[in-house]
Amino acid sequence: MNSRLDQLQPYPFQKLRDLFAGVNPDAGFSPINLSIGEPKHATPEFIKQAMTENMVGLASYPLTQGSDALRQSISAWCSRRYGVDLDPATEVLPVNGSREALFAFAQAVVDPSRHKKRVISPNPFYQIYEGAALLAGAIPYYLNTTAENGYRMAWNDVPEDMWEMVQLVYVCSPGNPTGKVMSLEDWKTIFDLSDQHGFVIASDECYSEIYFNEDSPPLGALTAAKQLNRGNRNLVVFNSLSKRSNVPGLRSGFVAGDADVMKKFLLYRTYHGSAMSPVVQAVSAVSWAEEDHVIENRRMYAEKFDAVQPVLNAVMSAPMPDAAFYLWAQVPGGDDADFARELYARKHVTVLPGSFLAREAKDFNPGKGYVRIALVDGFNQCQEAAQRIVEYIRENQ
Repeated sequence: MNSRLDQLQPYPFQKLRDLFAGVNPDAGFSPINLSIGEPKHATPEFIKQAMTENMVGLASYPLTQGSDALRQSISAWCSRRYGVDLDPATEVLPVNGSREALFAFAQAVVDPSRHKKRVISPNPFYQIYEGAALLAGAIPYYLNTTAENGYRMAWNDVPEDMWEMVQLVYVCSPGNPTGKVMSLEDWKTIFDLSDQHGFVIASDECYSEIYFNEDSPPLGALTAAKQLNRGNRNLVVFNSLSKRSNVPGLRSGFVAGDADVMKKFLLYRTYHGSAMSPVVQAVSAVSWAEEDHVIENRRMYAEKFDAVQPVLNAVMSAPMPDAAFYLWAQVPGGDDADFARELYARKHVTVLPGSFLAREAKDFNPGKGYVRIALVDGFNQCQEAAQRIVEYIRENQ
């Protein structure tokens, strides 16, 4: 077996199962799970209808590059959302969800012939970044993002002599788990570093359509590059329908950006065998073209945040995120794993310990003392969970 597999840590949700082993939650409470970022809003009916209407696609092999119709639909959405004109033939590629693509991308980007290989990611982070780096033969380098630095990636912490080893940098905006949105200044900094050192930027923007002000969507990498008159060199953006359209089971997303990088990534994917089903392609083209359901989706999340965030913030530090559907909350007492286990046992509410989403870097785990609360369930369930958390905290004061 590939010895690099031994470097992988258990996934956060496996750690959570291990943490809860032997715990019998209070049967007087119905279970509420806010640990995983799985959208639970109903899939729109027009998407279900498009699925049934396009079943004929099952009779055909799919093209790895995807259909013209899908790539054009994605390109048109990028034009409306980001204000950029992408060539559907060379700068857009459909993928089976952003998770699959974020992993595969490192396998295509990291050059195994180089002696020392580094991949930078934020810390806390989406665990796929780490696994992708390790299995590509690179060494992850974690940049701590904390309340003290505004949850921004502290580029000055990277040793100067390490930059020439860096081949890939993952960024996530809006961030998981903090909800931090990168500013134009943040983008300029990473673009300048990429231009200086030649690394590729993988911008994970799967939460970009969950925000709270219709007049102020999160700034994306493609928009920032255009505003800075930089172009898309060494920049690839990843997005997904899962959160935007409540179809996590559809496994549909896209990558877009630098045509030269995309050409190589398409070559890799041709051998990887990751072409999207023609049925899913047809449904995806329809989904990217419709925006009313996305606006309604944001309204439902905003309603939950309005009801839950002030209640939780009264007993623990749980500030509003810039975007996305997580509250990154500081637990009383500082032990996030103990807090999550006891909350589960006594109130049957599941949240994710922040330390499970981070690694020790500079003798510090920036997730320690925090929990990630995903407001993905229905309004009543989220409101009920907030009340139980408040009760638990007050009972332990």
